[in-house]
Amino acid sequence: MSPDTPVVAAPAAVREHTATSATETTSSSAPVRVAGAGHQPFVPQWSWPLEPTPEVMRPFDRPAQRWERGHRGVDLVPGVGPPVPVLSPDDGVVSFAGTVVDRGVLSIDHGDGRISSFEPVATSLVRGDRVSRGQEVAELTAPGGTHCSGRCLHWGVRVHGEYVDPLVFVLDPGPSVLLPLDGGAEK
Repeated sequence: MSPDTPVVAAPAAVREHTATSATETTSSSAPVRVAGAGHQPFVPQWSWPLEPTPEVMRPFDRPAQRWERGHRGVDLVPGVGPPVPVLSPDDGVVSFAGTVVDRGVLSIDHGDGRISSFEPVATSLVRGDRVSRGQEVAELTAPGGTHCSGRCLHWGVRVHGEYVDPLVFVLDPGPSVLLPLDGGAEK
C-alpha cells in the first residue's frame, strides 16, 4: 500500500454489516484503507420495507446499556395507503407472526444471524413460510403501543441478538472523513 492511499474510518455498524471496497482491516476499530480515490456505486444489501422510499420519523437510538431505554429500530412514515403493504427487505423465513401485547408483529430470519421485525402489522404468513426480497409480507395496521403517535411502521433489525440500525442495510454510508482530535482545522 502506498503512503498516498487515503485512510477512512468506517462506522462500526457499517464495517460489521456491509460489504466494503476495503483492501485491508486490522481490527473492528481500526481505520479501513481504501484503494483508489473513486467511489464504487452503492448497492444496498436490502430493499426498503415500504414503497416509495419512506421518510424516517424516528431514527435508531442505541441505549448505553442493553436494559436502558432507547429506540431499537426506526419508525417509517408510509407514502401511500391505506392499505399500506409491508415488503420483505430480503429473502428469509418467517420466525414469528402474531400479537405482542396490543399489536401485530412479524419477524423474518434472513440468515447469518439477521432478523428483521415489523409492527404494527397484520399478516396471513405463519412461522416457517419462506419469503423473497420485495414480496408483500404484511399490511400496516392502526397504531398500537408507543412507537408511533401517528401511522408509521416500526422496523427493527437484530444481528446475532443485538439490535442494529436498519438503515445501514439500505442507505449508502458514504466515505468517512477523519478530523483532528482537537476539533480544529489542520495547521
